[in-house]
Order: sequence, then C-alpha cells, then structure tokens
Amino acid sequence: MEKVMLSVLLAVLLGLILLVVGMFLGMSFYGGREKPSPFECGFDPMGSSRVPFSLRFFLLAVIFVVFDVEIILLFPAVMIVGSSWMWVSSYLALLVFLLLLLGGVVHEWREGSLEWEV
Repeated sequence: MEKVMLSVLLAVLLGLILLVVGMFLGMSFYGGREKPSPFECGFDPMGSSRVPFSLRFFLLAVIFVVFDVEIILLFPAVMIVGSSWMWVSSYLALLVFLLLLLGGVVHEWREGSLEWEV
C-alpha cells in the first residue's frame, strides 16, 4: 500500500514540476509593439486581421464531438448484443442510454442547432 501511495505522490509531484517548467518556458520575454501585430507578406493589412468566429459552427462541432463519443461508448454494447453474456439489466441500461441520446437529438433539433442555414 505504501508503494502505491509513494508512486501516486511521485507522479503528482512530477506533473507539477513539469507544469511549472512549461509555464516558465512558455513565457514571452519580448513584448514589443510589432510582436502582436498581424503580418501579411511585409505589407500593412488591408482589413481587420481578426475573422469573426461563427458561434453556430462551434455549437455544431461540439454536438458532433459529443455524439461521436457516445457512438464510441455504444460500440462495445453493439458487439455483444447477440451473445448470451448480456443480462436483462444490461439491455435496460442500453435502452436508457439510447433514449437519452434520442432526447438530446430531439432537443438540439427543436433548438435549431442542427440547421445548416445561416
């Protein structure tokens, strides 16, 4: 038990040391006026260097990532559905999970997050 606690303590300590070293190495020591200005092949920028970010695209990307992860969570259950290893409680848990997914899709659909039009 003591070896496990010592290993965990060393891992946390090593992580903290690496975090502090990374913070110091990542600090910028030169903060001049030219550093944060945009650079377009030696010319002054024609317009704004910042492109407006579409929040709707970000929301759609987050929804995609969430449902992609949920599909990965469903994959092992799909592989053993036909086998005799799955109990009735497992079927019920899978059904509840699928109903939660369906509820999430319906909610996003009603909210309008799944529409492609701008």
